[in-house]
Amino acid sequence: MLKQKKICVVLPAYNAGSTLRATYDEIPFPLVDEVVLVDDASTDCTSELARELGIRHVIRHESNKGYGANQKTCYQKALSLGADIIVMLHPDYQYSPKLIESMCYLIANEVYPVVLGSRILGKGALKGGMPYYKYFFNRCLTWFQNLVMNQKLAEYHTGYRAFSRKVLEEIDYVADSDDFVFDNQMLAQIFYAGYEIAEITCPTKYFPEASSINFRRSVKYGWGVVTTSICYRLQKWRLAKFRIFEPNSQKV
Repeated sequence: MLKQKKICVVLPAYNAGSTLRATYDEIPFPLVDEVVLVDDASTDCTSELARELGIRHVIRHESNKGYGANQKTCYQKALSLGADIIVMLHPDYQYSPKLIESMCYLIANEVYPVVLGSRILGKGALKGGMPYYKYFFNRCLTWFQNLVMNQKLAEYHTGYRAFSRKVLEEIDYVADSDDFVFDNQMLAQIFYAGYEIAEITCPTKYFPEASSINFRRSVKYGWGVVTTSICYRLQKWRLAKFRIFEPNSQKV
């Protein structure tokens, strides 16, 4: 079934010159048909190295537009290439590309339309060196989101995601933030559209070259996550309220 699907891996990159080669070398070719790298105005050799590695679709933003804007460019390009399954993978070698086949299998066989590579399932996060404070806030935010959004994910904050083409075509991800909260807004849209999301255990590596955001931006991201969750809940409540008062509706 996988052979019948066109699979595109997208790499939203910023100063990934020291980790891109290791990430790219573990991508399972020839299963993956296309690789797209979007360089968000890196100050290192990311774009040059990508071309050297043979990545055919390298797009460079001339100014830094933000993590969310980078992903938007990634998905638009992948869809224009006719991809059936799109895998978003951070090129900082924090996540194992060896899981691409497993994640795509679930989508290709219509088990789930979206699959996340979760650092929290099992003991992958702390074992891989995730700082304890990041782990703590990850768990707190995830608990809050599951409670408010009435879902049950192990984490909402992974940088390893696979989507069916149908999902990306249905949700309006272009309207989401250009900043880091883009990831959470996108998941909220997916849940709101009625799709289910699967998770697969992903071993994780933390080291100096792996990407990370500073404390100030982490706080901003956290507030964005809280706001997104509350807005999602209010919108679901509003929708349910209107359904109650529809002429032919019945209370359950």
